[in-house]
Amino acid sequence: MVQHILKATKETVHLGGFSHLLESVLTVDSGDTVEVETYTGYYIHDKAPPEFLTPEFLDICQNLSPERKIAEGPHLLTGPIYVRGAEPGDVLEVKLEAIKPSLPIGFNAIRTGWGALPHQFPQAALRFISLDLEKNIAEFPKNSSIKIPLKPFFGILGVATPEIQRSSIPPGCYGGNIDNRELQAGSRVFLPVFVPGALFSIGDGHSAQGDGEVNVTAIETSMNGIIKLNLRKDLQLTTPIAETSTDIITMGFSQTLDEAFELALTNMIDFLVKFVRLSPEDAYVLCSLAVNFRITQVVNNPQKGVHGMLPKSILPEDLQLL
Repeated sequence: MVQHILKATKETVHLGGFSHLLESVLTVDSGDTVEVETYTGYYIHDKAPPEFLTPEFLDICQNLSPERKIAEGPHLLTGPIYVRGAEPGDVLEVKLEAIKPSLPIGFNAIRTGWGALPHQFPQAALRFISLDLEKNIAEFPKNSSIKIPLKPFFGILGVATPEIQRSSIPPGCYGGNIDNRELQAGSRVFLPVFVPGALFSIGDGHSAQGDGEVNVTAIETSMNGIIKLNLRKDLQLTTPIAETSTDIITMGFSQTLDEAFELALTNMIDFLVKFVRLSPEDAYVLCSLAVNFRITQVVNNPQKGVHGMLPKSILPEDLQLL
């Protein structure tokens, strides 16, 4: 196992999407660990206060080459990382060993025409929010004594697909802009592999977010992390699955919440049949009795997200899962 360091520079980040044609910035073996740096706020850097800006981030914003601007998404992603031996049909396990804001400030933005209530809140708005990294809280609104616990996670964890370019905005079978606040340090995310090397990218750090992410952004934060990449040739998946310390998480992405829910439910039933060895009907009943389904996000057009959470505590202790 090798430990790598991947800094975010104009040579190692890409903007707006995923592409299998994008040259990888790091090659790793299965089992390697990567200390990774990410930045956020490419399109609002000219409005940001000095404490939001670092020389490296400004260099990215001012000098990122056209070749590393992939699609119309707003997200800066670090990568892609090439995993030796990864082939289509494999699964990439991403263990999130550590996640920490790199700056004591983040932002929230309302974008015209986006969010859950675009007609009620049509005016664009940008707020910078201070983070108390010692107390692990953010006060919002300022001087309100409303204290939001910081629970940092990466909104985007994804691999490339055979499409020449894919926007970073919607999530899908490849992962991408999942925006699931449960995926904090200690979690594992399992992504289907679609192209040789997997070409994994990461970014869109969030210090805090409610389920739904209703106004289109969280506390968007430049974020550092430590991830371990394991190649799983023993698994076969067609859509991402995740595991936290307490739950197994299945996901559904579609253009309506009803369809996203049905996919998350179907994926949970499939998981219970495959890994817990239940019959489909028993799995369906168990989902009604013990699985919690939550709205992940409603704003990453055209895909909304729902996730199902299966408590591991109800399963047999000797059961081997992922």
